Amino acid sequence: MTGTATGATTAPVSRARTWASRIITALFALFMTFDGVIHVVKPAPVVDSFKELGIPFGASLPVGVIELACLALYLVPRTSVLGAILLTGHLGGAIAIQLRAAQVPFNIAFPAILGVLMWLALWLRERRLQGLLPVMR
Repeated sequence: MTGTATGATTAPVSRARTWASRIITALFALFMTFDGVIHVVKPAPVVDSFKELGIPFGASLPVGVIELACLALYLVPRTSVLGAILLTGHLGGAIAIQLRAAQVPFNIAFPAILGVLMWLALWLRERRLQGLLPVMR
């Protein structure tokens, strides 16, 4: 048992949870890295997508840089919760844009699915979050 800043004690995270968290985090990070990079590089599909969604194309670079910066915060253990909070806002914005553009249900749901996976990975490895967000058995 180890102590925390609040004086509570926590048991170590199991190997299975640790590996599940690592795998989910890796998949999430790969997708978000790809998405951030294509916003910076701006290939034709990004240009077309921005046009279709009614977003000024000049927003592509700032969106990509912000996304990659928030992802970096998420991947550093000391700042992972802050990164998750910021990425939640980013993904919420993506959902709002998809809703505004009346996209197909999958396009609307996909950012939410990513958000759930991001928080699940963090919850699996972070005992403090398990205390804040308990799951009933």
